Amino acid sequence: MDQSLFSTSWFVPLYSLLGAILTLPWGTGIIRRTGPRPAAYINLLTTVLAFVHSLFVFNIIWDKEPEKLLVTWFKAADLDLSFALELSPVSIGATVLITGLSLLAQVYALGYMEKDWSLARFFALLGFFEAALSALAISDSLFFSYGLLEVLTLSTYLLVGFWYAQPLVVTAARDAFLTKRVGDLLLLMAVVTLSTLAGSLNFSDLYEWAQTANLSPMTSTLLGLALIAGPAGKCAQFPLHLWLDEAMEGPNPASVMRNSLVVAGGAYLLYKLQPLLALSPVALNVLVVMGTVTAIGATLVSIAQIDIKRSLSHSTSAYMGLVFLAVGLQQGGVALMLLLTHAIAKALLFMSSG
Repeated sequence: MDQSLFSTSWFVPLYSLLGAILTLPWGTGIIRRTGPRPAAYINLLTTVLAFVHSLFVFNIIWDKEPEKLLVTWFKAADLDLSFALELSPVSIGATVLITGLSLLAQVYALGYMEKDWSLARFFALLGFFEAALSALAISDSLFFSYGLLEVLTLSTYLLVGFWYAQPLVVTAARDAFLTKRVGDLLLLMAVVTLSTLAGSLNFSDLYEWAQTANLSPMTSTLLGLALIAGPAGKCAQFPLHLWLDEAMEGPNPASVMRNSLVVAGGAYLLYKLQPLLALSPVALNVLVVMGTVTAIGATLVSIAQIDIKRSLSHSTSAYMGLVFLAVGLQQGGVALMLLLTHAIAKALLFMSSG
């Protein structure tokens, strides 16, 4: 049984996606007689299944070497669309954290949004959110990771703009979407460049290429800065930091997920890009400066806030600044420790803010 659970560990993100799909009849109003709560229970069930599955896999892989899985989506003639996945203690541990905190956020949302008329739609979006994050955790492909970051951008837009009848909510959702799009567009340029230079977008292949790569200083600098831009937008780092404060207009259970896990998703990708960023000393220096400025500046802004949620959101940016600083100093272990501890602490803080 253990081996079957391990071999199907790629299915963990699909639990949440399946829950989101099964919720649609309630979310779209096709089923009204029962009210929206069955949809919430379906999502809770699929999240529990994902959490238990990932926990079993984590127990199996704890003392083993990382393994690679190649999932072929479509293959015809010379076209081969495959997704590379990495099963390691770090990646599976991240899925345990994601599914566990998502389960807490959904239980919290049951009470927080009990009287909301569109509860089913909210849980469907949370399931969509969780599926993208879980897939990002085990992805071993930069192209696949980029696509998942785009899904997270869309999910952020939909969740921040959940109460779309309020003008401030619409403005906040639009600003969050457009700010993230700036970073995503620059990251896409880096992905296209790497596909040409390295010939592969799997992280393992990129690491081997980086050891022997001979790039001009200009090329390595521009490539490094473009790779930084995507995570900077996701992690609300200076100068792409203002969207996270405005995003507090959305429901608080979504803020639990966003401030603990979504920002960590961008920093997790930055952690995996360390060997590529090391090609450019300028890019590493930019990470140090960006992380330092955001950590100090966002902390000072957080102290001046009178709204607890906005104060916590700025503290999230400040904490992610420390992660950027650690990656810039090439301290990957410190960055990963900061990521995992911050996710748990910030989720509990947001659920305590009322």
